[in-house]
Amino acid sequence: MDRLFFEIPDIKRKNDALDYIKEHIQYGSDINGSGGLDRYTDDYEGWLDKLEKDYKTVPNEERVPARTFFLVREGDGRIVGMINIRLALNERLRKFGGHIGFGIRPTERGKGYNKINLYLALKVCRENGIHEVLMDADLDNPASWKTMEAFGGVRIRQYYDDEFAHCEVVDYTIDVDSALADHAAEYEPYV
Repeated sequence: MDRLFFEIPDIKRKNDALDYIKEHIQYGSDINGSGGLDRYTDDYEGWLDKLEKDYKTVPNEERVPARTFFLVREGDGRIVGMINIRLALNERLRKFGGHIGFGIRPTERGKGYNKINLYLALKVCRENGIHEVLMDADLDNPASWKTMEAFGGVRIRQYYDDEFAHCEVVDYTIDVDSALADHAAEYEPYV
């Protein structure tokens, strides 16, 4: 497997980022972890401004600081995934969403990339003083919740979300320090 790395979105990646979103639309796939890029396809520069504001946000009940990354494959420079990491939680995010939203482009799924995506995200969380991560996934998206379980994720709740997802959802917690220690040998060669 090629090495993968996080890259902060910038103007040079405009066409690549829009291609990433276009592929999700073409495949009829949900778009997760993109920091709202799918709502800015006609205003990429506005999306970049939004990401900068997101990062500098002072936590409150409406907004929290967050950082969005492209997951890039070193060999060809392709964006294979995206991730949005909330660096704090408010009550709404404790109830729906948690710290991390992630996704892999449809044509790159099933290759283990989302595990590396989550591994890198847990490193960012630790660097920002987050030692327990809360995440959720639709119950009918086992690839997502199995990725969480692979990192020691503990299912703490299952419920019907009639406010946002309109489906059955599962919540997980992950002990960041344990997950990173347990998986360093497995994933460090790829990051």
